[in-house]
Amino acid sequence: AQLGSEWEYEAIRLTYTVQHTYTPDFIDRDRRIIREAKGHFPAEDRRKMKAVRAANPDWRIIIVLQRPETRISKKSKTTYAGWCERNGFEWEAGPS
Repeated sequence: AQLGSEWEYEAIRLTYTVQHTYTPDFIDRDRRIIREAKGHFPAEDRRKMKAVRAANPDWRIIIVLQRPETRISKKSKTTYAGWCERNGFEWEAGPS
């Protein structure tokens, strides 16, 4: 069936949210601080941390990086620490 000229094909993008749960590594409930320990910090986890922060702006999130100088990918010059800084996350070096 032919659609009329008023129909546009893939002309807009709509956002949507998928509900997930997150279990922080360490919390200080009284001060509302999360410490999330990361050895490997893949793209999926980086997206998750951004979503967690957006959904919980009243919590302070500190990412503890085992290897802060590790690049986020072989082709990128951005390190885990650099990604944190660029995306407004506090970070600190943890034990290696």
